[in-house]
Amino acid sequence: MQVFVNKKKIELPHGATLADAVQAINAKPPFAAAVNTQFVPKTAYATHTLSPDDEVEVIFPVTGG
Repeated sequence: MQVFVNKKKIELPHGATLADAVQAINAKPPFAAAVNTQFVPKTAYATHTLSPDDEVEVIFPVTGG
């Protein structure tokens, strides 16, 4: 199935979770994630099942001035 991660289309197997999407882009902590603009707690990444065409945003903190 296709999902969008940070506006890029990626292919994941049906039944994939948010944890699978984060792993597919090799995201390194710290980061936060949202699916279809809804924040998902880190404790739910492995159980939050994705659907075709879901939009995942992985947000990394920015430091500096």
